[in-house]
Parts: sequence; structure tokens; C-alpha cells
Amino acid sequence: MIRRPEDAEDVAQRVFLRLYYSLDQLQNPEVFESWLYRLTVNACYDYLRKQRGRNETRMSDLSRRQVVIADMVAANKVSSEEERHKHVKELVHSLLRAVSEQDRILLMLKEMEGLSYKKLEEIYSVNANALRQRLFHARRRMLNAFEATLDPKSS
Repeated sequence: MIRRPEDAEDVAQRVFLRLYYSLDQLQNPEVFESWLYRLTVNACYDYLRKQRGRNETRMSDLSRRQVVIADMVAANKVSSEEERHKHVKELVHSLLRAVSEQDRILLMLKEMEGLSYKKLEEIYSVNANALRQRLFHARRRMLNAFEATLDPKSS
């Protein structure tokens, strides 16, 4: 029923544990064989039901060619993710260059360094509302710079 020997061993271990913990419930020793059979079949059904929800393939189930293809696909995903990350980083740096130095410093402290409003209030010696206003306007200017990169005709 299970197909994979290592999974069948896991199911057999579960059956043994169920048998061990419920042996005192067995009233009639003559039905032990059919009872054990029923425990085993139910454990197999439980296993198969759980596996149906998962769509997993083990590396040991794949042929050498399939493993090589899987490795190539994974490497391609990693390199495309690295390429996307590099592109985003370049875009952020170009947008930061497009805003004033004051905006750039404020945005980097808040968004990249993760400084709290309280810490920024201390650095800039302003109250929370003034700081929020500065951040709002700095973000707006950066957004405008981003929109300009999407539609170069509007510049």
C-alpha cells in the first residue's frame, strides 16, 4: 500500500506504537490477528491521506537526469533572484541620487537604518509632527522621481 520501503517502516513503527499502547483494550486474544491487520490498514490509510495533501518528491525518487535538471532550475531561480535584487538596489540608489541630500539622509536613516521616530526627533531636534511632515515630503519627492523613471516624457 505504501510503495516506499522507508515510509512503510515509519508506518510499521506507528502501528507498533498503537499496538503497544492499546494492547490492554484487546478483550479476546483470538481476534489479535484481525485486530493487528485493521490497525495496520488504518495506519496506511492515515499515511496515504496525509501524503495526498502534500505534493512532494524526494531526491531519492528522482533519476540522475531529473536531479541534474532540478539543480539547473534551482540555480536559475537563484541567479534570477540575485539579478532582480541587484536591479532593485540600483533603482533605489538612482532614486536616492535624484532627491536632495537632506531627503536622502532622512530616508536612509529611517528606511534603511531603521531608526525610530524618537531617535530621529533627537537627531533633527524637531517634534514628531514636523518629522513626519519631512518624511512625508521626502517620500513624495522620491515617489515623483520613481514615476519620472517610468514615464521619461513627463520630465
